[in-house]
Amino acid sequence: MREPTIDLNADVAEGADDAALYSIVTSVNIACGAHAGDDETMRDAVARAREHGVAIGAHPGYPDRDSMGRRALAIPPQEIARLMVEQIAALDRIVSRAGLRIRHVKPHGALYNQAAADAAIARAIASAVAAFDPALTLVGLAGSEMLAAGRAAGLEVAGEAFADRGYRADGTLLPRDEPGALIQDPVRAAAQAVALARGEPVPAGDGSVVVEADTVCLHGDTPGAVRNAVSVRAALEAAGIKVAPL
Repeated sequence: MREPTIDLNADVAEGADDAALYSIVTSVNIACGAHAGDDETMRDAVARAREHGVAIGAHPGYPDRDSMGRRALAIPPQEIARLMVEQIAALDRIVSRAGLRIRHVKPHGALYNQAAADAAIARAIASAVAAFDPALTLVGLAGSEMLAAGRAAGLEVAGEAFADRGYRADGTLLPRDEPGALIQDPVRAAAQAVALARGEPVPAGDGSVVVEADTVCLHGDTPGAVRNAVSVRAALEAAGIKVAPL
């Protein structure tokens, strides 16, 4: 039997103290200056990723710093595509100077959630990623429209699940303002990560759900993010699950 393998990723360069995460995860999604970050934070994140041998991904979002990119904006698909390319290019310039390359793209916040259900937005994102570099992997919510659009655009895709977020039974995430949306207990986060990596059911707000995941996310700005990450990594390895980049 093939050894179970999972990527462990974190969203970084979003203003939180996330330096400790780089030694725990296998991939990072670096904010590209729209919802958070700037050239300096991108350079710092790339340097840390290089130091720890962590795979680098772009984390583009809506240009809405007031809500940290977590408010849905009424932007036409062609403008979304332009914003995607602009942000990926901003990170790529810094990554290239460091002698590295971007491996994947994971949209952020409201844009990510909209693309999970809205086929037009998903197509705009996938087409932008494919136009920028068809070798990039598109990361999106497992089972979502974004992954379908990525496949249709000829991209490699990776289904993402969350160790620190609550689920609904349909596989979507509980909104952040609902009870149980954020998992801050390291033991619960670890148990959920192991179940996700094994393809086992995880608790949902109205039952349970099985999520087919290639990568498990830990948010760098979740309270207790480092404790969660340490607990998750240890539990995955104790369960015989290989933790490796996509």
